[in-house]
Amino acid sequence: MLVAAIGIKATASDAGEATVTPVQARGWTLPEDAATKQNPLKPDEKTVADGKAVFKDKCQRCHGPGGLGDGPDADPDAAGDMDLTNPKRAERNPDGVVFYKVLNGRGRPKMPAFKDELSEQQIWSVVTYVQTLRKKG
Repeated sequence: MLVAAIGIKATASDAGEATVTPVQARGWTLPEDAATKQNPLKPDEKTVADGKAVFKDKCQRCHGPGGLGDGPDADPDAAGDMDLTNPKRAERNPDGVVFYKVLNGRGRPKMPAFKDELSEQQIWSVVTYVQTLRKKG
């Protein structure tokens, strides 16, 4: 289940060894370590505050102030994808997956790539903040 959810595919090589290759799943390009990549930042008050500031500046216009997908630039046809509080989606999106989604973006539904605008530390801080928005299932 997790493999399909994050978009990795296992294949057999000519030598008979299994390899894992990143693939596009629902428009996301995720590397093989996405599901296991750990957030290097501590989820303390400073990190959450830093992440909230990045979210307000870069994400809120689409995801809305509470992460519900109701920002002024939100795509009404993709509201379910844009709601960051949905606990079912949260289970499929551990920290590393969220990190790569913010880093790489996707074309449809539109999510800008922030790899040229934000540092890795800024992305991890916004990942930490987004985790505080998630409803517990």
